[in-house]
Amino acid sequence: MDIDPLDPAELQVLNSRLTGIAEEMGAVLRRAAFSPNIKERADCSAAVFTPKGELLVQAEHIPVHLGSMPASVAAAVASGVVARPGDQIVLNDPFAGGTHLNDITLVAPCFVEGELIGWTANRAHHADLGGMAPGSIPPDAVEIYQEGLRIPPVLLSPQVIALLTANSRTPEERGGDLDAQIGANVVGVERLGSFVGTPFDEITAYGERRMRAAIRELANGEWVVEDVIDSVGPRPQQRAGARIRLRLTVDADELTFDFNGTDLQQPGTVNAVEAVTVSAVAFSVRSVVDPTIPANGGALRPVHVIAPPGTVVAARPPAAVGAGNVEVSQRVADVCLHALAAAAPGRVAAAGQGTMNNLIVGGRSGWVYYETIGGGQGGRQGRRGMNGVHTNMTNTADTPTEALERTYPMRVLRYRLRQGSGGAGRAPGGEGIERVLQVLEPATLSLITERRKSRPWGLAGGEPGSVGENWLWPGGKEADRRPLLDKVTVELAAGDAVQILTPGGGGYGEAGETVDQRGRLS
Repeated sequence: MDIDPLDPAELQVLNSRLTGIAEEMGAVLRRAAFSPNIKERADCSAAVFTPKGELLVQAEHIPVHLGSMPASVAAAVASGVVARPGDQIVLNDPFAGGTHLNDITLVAPCFVEGELIGWTANRAHHADLGGMAPGSIPPDAVEIYQEGLRIPPVLLSPQVIALLTANSRTPEERGGDLDAQIGANVVGVERLGSFVGTPFDEITAYGERRMRAAIRELANGEWVVEDVIDSVGPRPQQRAGARIRLRLTVDADELTFDFNGTDLQQPGTVNAVEAVTVSAVAFSVRSVVDPTIPANGGALRPVHVIAPPGTVVAARPPAAVGAGNVEVSQRVADVCLHALAAAAPGRVAAAGQGTMNNLIVGGRSGWVYYETIGGGQGGRQGRRGMNGVHTNMTNTADTPTEALERTYPMRVLRYRLRQGSGGAGRAPGGEGIERVLQVLEPATLSLITERRKSRPWGLAGGEPGSVGENWLWPGGKEADRRPLLDKVTVELAAGDAVQILTPGGGGYGEAGETVDQRGRLS
C-alpha cells in the first residue's frame, strides 16, 4: 500500500518525537551513572539510527561523540556480530569506529515482531580503562597499546564486563557507568519500537534537501587554511608539534574538506582517527551553514571529507590516539570554521579557546579524576564571546566544587574567570578560567592541553586570545610555583596543587565600538 509523503509539519513533529528518544536516553544515562564525569559533567551522548545504520536523530550532547558515532554503529553493523533482541554490542576501538579508548559505545538493535526497526546507541567517557597512567590518556604514549584496553565490536556479556572492569583502576565505577549505558539503550529501544512502519527515509531525505539548499547560498570557491598543534607529547623531539592544512571547496550544493598537506601521524598521543575528523567537519558545517537543519545522515550526504590515511587527521594503527579525540578535533574544527568564515562572511565567530584542557589525577587509593575545563568563546558579529564555557567539540560542564570535593581527596583552592585573557576587538573574546586544585594524598597528574604556544585567532581585525598556562604549586604555595609543559605526567605529593589558566577567545572586528554587559554592541 502506498503511503502519502509527509508534509513539512508532519516531518517536524516526527523528527521532534524521535529526538525525544535520544534526549531521554541521555537523561537516563546521566541519572544512573556512577562517575562524576558522566553524572555531573555530562560527558556522554545518545543517538538513534535507521535499520541500515544511518544517523536518524541525535540529542544535542557532545559534538565529537555524535559526529563520530555513525562510524561506530557502521562498524558494529558490519562486524558480523549477530545481535538479537535484548543484545547490545560494545566497542571502543578507535580504528573500528571509535574515537579514543575512554569512549565506550553501546549499540542496541530494535526488533518488533522479528523486524529490525533501527538501532539506538550511546557513548560515554570512562575515566579509566587501564594503560600506563591513570586516566588512560598518558601524554607520553607512542602506541595505542600503552593507552588501555581496546575492544573491537563484540556482544556485551557478563564475561566482557568482567574483563573490562578488571583492566580498570576503578572497577566499581566502570561497572556502574556501564549499567547506566545499558539502561539508556533499553529505554531507547522500547521507545523506538512504537515507530514501526514510520518512513524514516523521509527524515534523512529532508535533511539532505535542507543542507543542499543551504550550501547553494554560499559563495562558490576554494579557500586554504592552516593551523598548528603546539606539541604531540612531552619529550624534546615531540615539541615541534604538527600542522593541519585544509582546502575547502564550495561547488554548487556540495562541500569538500580536503586535508591533503596535513602532517603525517606523530610518535605521540596527538593523533586523530578519521571518525574524529569527520565529526569536527560535521559540527562546523552544521554550526555555520544552518544550525536548524536536522542532524541526520542525509544532511551530511553533500559533505565530503578527504583525510589522507596515516596523517594526524586519519591515524592508522598502532598510533596512540588518546589526545586526538580531545585536542586534534578542536584544531580541525578551528581550520574548518576559519575557512567557512571566508565562504560565509559574518556567520563565523573568532576562534574559541581551541583546547579541552584535559586534567587527569589518579590517587594511590584507587580513584581517578578526569575533567576538561572551559575557556573563552570567540567574539562574533554583534556580540562578545561568552566567558568560561566549553567550545567547539565539547559540550560538557565543569565539575562542581561540591561534587569534586565530596568524591575525591582534593580541594578547590581557586575557581574564577581569568580577567583580560580574551582578545581585544569590537566584540572582545570571552575570558578563560583559572582553576587551582590541591591533592590531599600522593597522586599522579597528567595534563593534555593546547594553545599554550599558538593563540586563538581573531577575526575581521580582532586580536587573538591569550595562551593558556599550566603551573605546579609545590606544597600548595603559589610563591614557589613552577611552569608545567602543555603535555606532561608528574607525581604529586600530598599538599601539592596544580593551577590551570585556560585560553581566552579571539576578538571579532577592530576595537572601537563597545559592547554592553549583556554582550550586545552599544
